[in-house]
Amino acid sequence: MQDVLKIAIQKSGRLNEKSMELMKECGIKINNGGKLKSTASNFPLEIFYLRDDDIPQYVAEGVADIGLVGENEYLEKQQPVEIVNRTGFSKCRLSLAIKREEEYTGLSWFSGKKIATSYPVILKKFLEKNDIKATIEEISGSVEIAPSIGLADAVFDIVSTGSTLLANGLKEVEVALRSEALLIANTMLSSDKKEILQKLLFRIEAAKSAKQNKYILLNAPNQKLDQIIELLPGMKSPTVLPLATAGWSSVHSVIKEDDFWDVIDQLKEKGAEGILVCPIEKMIV
Repeated sequence: MQDVLKIAIQKSGRLNEKSMELMKECGIKINNGGKLKSTASNFPLEIFYLRDDDIPQYVAEGVADIGLVGENEYLEKQQPVEIVNRTGFSKCRLSLAIKREEEYTGLSWFSGKKIATSYPVILKKFLEKNDIKATIEEISGSVEIAPSIGLADAVFDIVSTGSTLLANGLKEVEVALRSEALLIANTMLSSDKKEILQKLLFRIEAAKSAKQNKYILLNAPNQKLDQIIELLPGMKSPTVLPLATAGWSSVHSVIKEDDFWDVIDQLKEKGAEGILVCPIEKMIV
């Protein structure tokens, strides 16, 4: 009987949606199971739906083999697990925020203050690193209301857009940590499960590469081909095909999304025409 890799995924929320989207991008079809568990029909994978703050512990103890979890929870729980992939999605930050009407004078402002948070371990390390002595008030949920009800002078919490802080009369003043979703693994996986994990990681990297790159097609005058090709290295080199129109060629390549607009402008300057840019579904490098 083939081994099955058990993955823990947040049971609800934005990270759940992104995790399930990643599984789909990896070509993994997940059967509708119960609220706590389901299986894949075309890959040896079993999915557990758990609270995000429980995932590091479950992976460390081997209940799950791997898990998709926010970097903030990984650092806060300090479980002995291995990071095997930084996914690049579900990005957020852990920040310090104070009342909007307060005048912020720098990190020293927090000396002697009380800070409410659900992340006392990360906050303690940040304060120690910056030689700030403050009181940490550990609470779970509704951290943003702490200053308005007199429980704390400031908060330390996850920030995505900042709208929740604004709604509670707070302003973000210091970013302590930038977080993203991590794929973590138990450190004692069997050789069979490591092999399955490597196949999954291969698919994840292919999906990530596809998102970070675009497929580009253009028409180029032959006398400008060398200059245009220099701008489009592609995975190895661009594909060049002759057009029916004499003196012109069709150039096909891959371009990094971050470089997209700069390169497009340069291509036009070199005489490229009919530029088409297409998304890539999968990219194997």
